[in-house]
Amino acid sequence: MSEILNNLLGQMAFMNPEFTYKNVIMICVALFFLYLAIRHEFEPLLLVPIAFGMLLVNIYPDIMMRAEDSPNGVGGLLYYFYVLDEWAILPSLIFMGVGAMTDFGPLIANPKSFLLGAAAQFGIFAAYFGALFAGAMGWADFNDKAAAAISIIGGADGPTSIFLAGKLQQTKYLGPIAVAAYSYMSLVPVIQPPIMKLLTTKKERQIKMGQLRPVTKLEKILFPIIITIVVALVLPTTAPLVGMLMLGNLFRESGVVRQLTETASNALMYIVVIILGTSVGATTSAEAFLNTDTLFIVALGLVAFMFGTAAGVLFGKIMCVATGGKVNPLIGSAGVSAVPMAARVSQKVGAEEDPTNFLLMHAMGPNVAGVIGTAVAAGTFMAIFGVF
Repeated sequence: MSEILNNLLGQMAFMNPEFTYKNVIMICVALFFLYLAIRHEFEPLLLVPIAFGMLLVNIYPDIMMRAEDSPNGVGGLLYYFYVLDEWAILPSLIFMGVGAMTDFGPLIANPKSFLLGAAAQFGIFAAYFGALFAGAMGWADFNDKAAAAISIIGGADGPTSIFLAGKLQQTKYLGPIAVAAYSYMSLVPVIQPPIMKLLTTKKERQIKMGQLRPVTKLEKILFPIIITIVVALVLPTTAPLVGMLMLGNLFRESGVVRQLTETASNALMYIVVIILGTSVGATTSAEAFLNTDTLFIVALGLVAFMFGTAAGVLFGKIMCVATGGKVNPLIGSAGVSAVPMAARVSQKVGAEEDPTNFLLMHAMGPNVAGVIGTAVAAGTFMAIFGVF
């Protein structure tokens, strides 16, 4: 009887000598994320699975055990989910779903939106040089590839962050990078508005933009095809991301594969989010997450995201002056890749000044451009480092 009791006690997580106060800290972080997702609805589709994966791995670490480390040769459940992240399968499928859900019409109707999307990518380069500087000063163990992988957080693009970290073989940072990117995507409604209001005047925020021109069906069909050809010819390594994004959009706009559109934008999208979210959360074990490098990644990501938002708004102000006051600078903040959250924030901040001001469709242009821009930035880094 005593042997049975000893076995039962020995199986308990808090009896494990490797279960420390650091695990308790990470469990508290997971509970805080769940609170934000459920109570305040900060992007719950992302935060709930991420937070729960974080909770699981810090109670039962073997759920992420690699197959080669297992006594019976079978890995933990979330390890197999995580392998799909490393292989860039899940990020690419996420992009397909985003393409199937998104109307590219505002970007086609206003091609100048590409400039706003490009401006917001300055956050990526801020994070890149910041990480290089931290590594050079000995504050963190970052080499040039690690800095490149970290930099994509500045675009608030979780799938691309995971994709590039895997391609550059920076998997030891994949967990902190992904969690930081998805956390800042979720906190867009909190982080962006103060920056937007600080950098614009009340008069600028009240600018009403003219109605976008109608976009023909032919234009919407040709757009994903042309973008795929052009981007893939220039940066072939972006094909998995940009190609899947445009394939999903072609499903939507062709009008002849409604079943594929519905599957990509609903069932498949949500299945992938569950698998990706829990596996990303499960990379945040106390041992892997609570260290100096991770703290630098989180800090750099926040600074870069704020920098990207500011750059988009400031370029929006330049466009406002250049067009004689026809562009509301608030839409520049939507140039980050958080679709469609960043566009909704532009709408919300504008509506606070004038409830009759509708900026959402105008903001969707730079928002979509930001997704493409972040993928191009990732492809550029892969080309620089000779990764195919």
